[in-house]
Amino acid sequence: NDDEVISFEEFIVMAYHLIMNSDRQEAAEEDAAGQVRDALFDSSDDEEQEEIPEEFTDLSPEDQQKAIKWRAFKMLSIGTIMVIYFSDPMVDVMQEIAVRAGISPFYVSFVLAPLASNASEVVASMFYAAKKTRKTMTVSLSALEGAACMNNTFCLSIFMALIFFRGLAWQYTAETISIVIVELIMALMVRSSIMTTGEAFCVLSIFPLSLVLVATLEYFGFD
Repeated sequence: NDDEVISFEEFIVMAYHLIMNSDRQEAAEEDAAGQVRDALFDSSDDEEQEEIPEEFTDLSPEDQQKAIKWRAFKMLSIGTIMVIYFSDPMVDVMQEIAVRAGISPFYVSFVLAPLASNASEVVASMFYAAKKTRKTMTVSLSALEGAACMNNTFCLSIFMALIFFRGLAWQYTAETISIVIVELIMALMVRSSIMTTGEAFCVLSIFPLSLVLVATLEYFGFD
């Protein structure tokens, strides 16, 4: 009231206005920061809800984990038994297809075996990729890259160990060169942080081109 003296009532009113204005300013700044974060990172797309089977929804989190692990163990055990039981007949079938078609067994197995052995990874990756989120795309690509590394490095090392310890004849130079070249190409391509449709077609074309490479190397005398 311009009397150059602050009364108790005036002090209370001033403190009230300062507190209210400060709260409004902080709320406005936080809201603006949240809008910037949402615009830059679009966090809603990356939020994934864990999918739990309906029969496990009534259980506690600890019991859910136990039930999921037990089901995974049973499915893995059944899958392992099926692989052991059907692997030898599948090899015989591929051998017979090659004999009746009059072509090398390698080309038959090179085309048909990956379709059978990697079907689970392909289906799972397609399922994850269909969600079109950053997290699921990362899981999908990681699963495919892991399957490729497993087949072309770990399995190849087992194959070479069998040849060495069993004293088998080495007749796979062309195939091994093709696998190593494909590995190097894929190692360079997956280093990119952005995957385009054109790169996907390039990766897809590597499969038939590797067959052409094997045939070319064998034509020039590689066993």
